[in-house]
Amino acid sequence: MNTSAVSQKLDLIHWITELNDLSVLAQMNAIKDDVSAELLSIEQGLNDFHQGKVVSHSQVKKRYEKWL
Repeated sequence: MNTSAVSQKLDLIHWITELNDLSVLAQMNAIKDDVSAELLSIEQGLNDFHQGKVVSHSQVKKRYEKWL
């Protein structure tokens, strides 16, 4: 990790420790949860891909053509 990232993290940590606004903390928790869920979803998709659990674009188009 580069110095700039570490410095930014330390600045944020300091700012958070001084923060008393519960609504801002709640928003930050929501962001953290969203990012965690997104990363988990990407990881699951990559695992599916590596296991061959994929459907081609043409197969999807054929399956759903009556709705397109």
